[in-house]
Amino acid sequence: MKDLRFILKYLGKFKKDLFLAIFFVVVETIFELFIPFLMKDIIDEGIHEGDMKQILISGGLIIGCALFSLITGHFYAKYNARLVTNYSYTLRQEAFQKIQEYFFSNLDHFQTASLVTRVTNDVTVMQNTLVGGIRPLFRSPLLLIMGIALSFVMAPKLAWIFIATIPVLGSILFLIIWKTAPKYTILQKNIDDLNRVVREDVSGIRTVKSYVREEYEIEKFAQANTTVMETTRNTFKIAQLNQPSFQLVMYGVTVLVLGLGAILVHNEELRVGSLSAILSYVSQIVNSLMLLSNVFLLLNRSFASSKRLKEILVEEPSIQSNGNALKTISSGEIEFKDVYFKYHEQSEEYILTNINLKIKKGESVGILGGTGSAKSTLVSLILRLYDTTEGQVILDGNDVKDYDLKVLRDNISIVLQNNVLFSGTIKENLLWGNPNASERELEEVCRLACADEFISRLPGELEYDLGQGGVNVSGGQKQRLCIARALLKNPKVIIFDDSTSACDMETERKIMSSIRSLKDVTNIVIAQRISSVMSADKIIILDNGQIVDVGTHTELLNKSAIYKELYEQQLGGVLECHQ
Repeated sequence: MKDLRFILKYLGKFKKDLFLAIFFVVVETIFELFIPFLMKDIIDEGIHEGDMKQILISGGLIIGCALFSLITGHFYAKYNARLVTNYSYTLRQEAFQKIQEYFFSNLDHFQTASLVTRVTNDVTVMQNTLVGGIRPLFRSPLLLIMGIALSFVMAPKLAWIFIATIPVLGSILFLIIWKTAPKYTILQKNIDDLNRVVREDVSGIRTVKSYVREEYEIEKFAQANTTVMETTRNTFKIAQLNQPSFQLVMYGVTVLVLGLGAILVHNEELRVGSLSAILSYVSQIVNSLMLLSNVFLLLNRSFASSKRLKEILVEEPSIQSNGNALKTISSGEIEFKDVYFKYHEQSEEYILTNINLKIKKGESVGILGGTGSAKSTLVSLILRLYDTTEGQVILDGNDVKDYDLKVLRDNISIVLQNNVLFSGTIKENLLWGNPNASERELEEVCRLACADEFISRLPGELEYDLGQGGVNVSGGQKQRLCIARALLKNPKVIIFDDSTSACDMETERKIMSSIRSLKDVTNIVIAQRISSVMSADKIIILDNGQIVDVGTHTELLNKSAIYKELYEQQLGGVLECHQ
């Protein structure tokens, strides 16, 4: 319940619409309640006594109540629609914005598919709860209380039947909610799994087709889809017992009222009009309780969704800027001081151990190491994608934790292994680096990244549409565009995380030569190929999260067995021509 209250607090931003929606539904209900009472007068005073004037007066009042009920119902619908749409928009926006504030350590808590489901499906569940819930939540109690009160005014001997049915209806509702509550949580998790299967298949469709695994993927989706179907069926078949159970009670109450009412009418203790009015109240009261029970079922499902949404909204970013954070960085000098790092505090082993390293301003540094040697983890500490467990990473003489995060990342560019381009043109993607860049700046970074070689051949050149995820260009072209985008930031430090692997060696050589020609820009290159780093000012050999050797290409050939072995494997061991 606390989770639901937390999520519903966002309604407070739209108090006016909420108040007006509640006001109009209450007024609408009051007008409807008076209609059976007026019908009693038509039957008892008008028809039975032959009083046409009474029929016209009561009939006119009934028409007036119906019209006012229609008008107030319209206004309720208007304000409720505005309330619900604004609420769901705000909730979805807040959840998405919160995700944007997350760091890698935060994202480790959630599956990507689960985040998508929470921002879309779970918000829709909350929206549907409000759409179907506000009206009966305020209408039903009013109908119940006033209906029973008016019944006691007209026929006290029949009104007790309503009192007796309330515990019966409450017990039915309790049993249904008790059975369905755990199933809704399971259902939302099953939807997460279904979204995960779809996401993996769509993002990896080329791999699926290249291995001719379509049938396997179809079967995997069918299993996830069947699980959702069965959970939904098992949940809803219990929830749907609500309506027939309430209708059974309503018909039972109607029979009792008719039977006892007929006896009272026969004994002249009750008039026919009053009996007719009470039967109308039976229908109104039981139907209102049926709608109210549907609200509880909606709330039951919303408990699971509100908990999942709250988990997103209360998750605090694991890394934040200090209150008096530094706003300027003048150089790209970097130093690692006694750095240790592990992803989780409870982990026994460190990913990085005793890292001590100094990189001078404008220096070119290569990082080599086997798979799992923590090369990418090392450079991620510079941008504070993660924070060190122990020790310091110092940039321009200050701990990176002392800088404003936006300032820190604006001064550092990183080109990742997995190159990401977005739907849109080449120009739109490049402008991520600098939204205010001129055409001349765009052309210059494309030249430095050797992207101009293929852009000039594309229709529209910089206005060429890349398609979703950059599907209209090759892997090597993607890498060059990502490098150009990173250069457009005019960074103090630029990091290449194996980001030229899809380029041929000649193109890679040109790109690295262009990058190293940039004045006062510190560049760090993580690579698998020695050719990518052999001309660097300094080469670092990482093994199992530790620095095992540092030196130039020539120095490492003479002193590092690991480097020499890699060189011989990749370049055929022609040592003398490079010494």
